[in-house]
Amino acid sequence: MTTPFNREKIVVFTGAGVSAESGLRTFRDSDGLWHNYSITEVATPEAWYRNPELVLDFYNQRRRQLAEVSPNPAHEAIVQLERRYEVVVVTQNIDDLHERAGGANVIHLHGKLTFAQSCDDPELLYKIGYKDIRIGDRCEKGSQLRPHVVWFGETVQNIEASTAHIETADKILVIGTSLSVFPAAGLLANSRHDAEKVINSLELDYVPEGYRYLKGKASEQVPPLVKDWLGE
Repeated sequence: MTTPFNREKIVVFTGAGVSAESGLRTFRDSDGLWHNYSITEVATPEAWYRNPELVLDFYNQRRRQLAEVSPNPAHEAIVQLERRYEVVVVTQNIDDLHERAGGANVIHLHGKLTFAQSCDDPELLYKIGYKDIRIGDRCEKGSQLRPHVVWFGETVQNIEASTAHIETADKILVIGTSLSVFPAAGLLANSRHDAEKVINSLELDYVPEGYRYLKGKASEQVPPLVKDWLGE
């Protein structure tokens, strides 16, 4: 008799490419967000202290855009794996599309756009959904709220938990990332030598050793792979 839950573990490691197909612009594409904003203007602690109004406006715009898009077939296919496997999603993305698709175990490395945090105490988090953060919005200790986003120069979150899952995964599926943002991309070096590894992207400068490359859109490539892993 086949059990409904296979204790094999799959870690799905995702980047901006998986959300781009839902309509969220990425930072690094030719029409990406960095072509309208400089990193130094909106994505560093120094930018925040220099011009918090501009930084808040940038992330408020992103939050409004997030409210208007939906998970795509790649997000939805990942959730289907939970029918048979222990699935952990480790994402570089700050959107909530994995959760909205129904993902039960999603680890964010770079924060969550739908949360705000205290400037004085980063452990003080507030779920704000898709609302704007404004100057004068304060935490319970009286300090200004800022986006719950890891900026350049800040410490990536949940590294230890992510590493532990990657080290024990039987399968690794990488989607929509160029593996060029460190230290997050370096986490995959902790995977087991005998783990089955697949990477999906539109374009890659190189295919990591030991990975099978599925070239193309995630919404087209991931669902068939999921059906194969489910034995359907």
